[in-house]
Amino acid sequence: MSSECVEQATFDLLRTLTDYRFDGIAYCFMPDHFHGLFDAKEPDCDFAKFACMFKQRTVFAHKRRTGRKLWQEGYFDRILRREEATLDVVAYILENPVRAGLCTDPRQYPFVGSSVYSVDELFESVSGRSRP
Repeated sequence: MSSECVEQATFDLLRTLTDYRFDGIAYCFMPDHFHGLFDAKEPDCDFAKFACMFKQRTVFAHKRRTGRKLWQEGYFDRILRREEATLDVVAYILENPVRAGLCTDPRQYPFVGSSVYSVDELFESVSGRSRP
């Protein structure tokens, strides 16, 4: 995934988060996939509609620019039920580039972010946790 592609996808993600009333707690764009932890701002938020619109927006922009497919069909989601699980998932998302061999320190990877926290705050929240 090129820097230009990630920049456009981040723009589409942030716009879709706002439109569908979700917070992006943490996200990471990888060369061949995407990880995100999202929190609904209201009880009636619809994650399936959010995910569909995010994919639609990013696919349209990418296909128009490159003529190529961007995402695989569908997505995997799960609901976190324990508060402490949130930091485990944030750590997993931030460490994904290290596990993939893209960097040795997750702070080196430029394609992580949050709509709620600064990148430094994300890393601070998981500091001291063992790497998955």
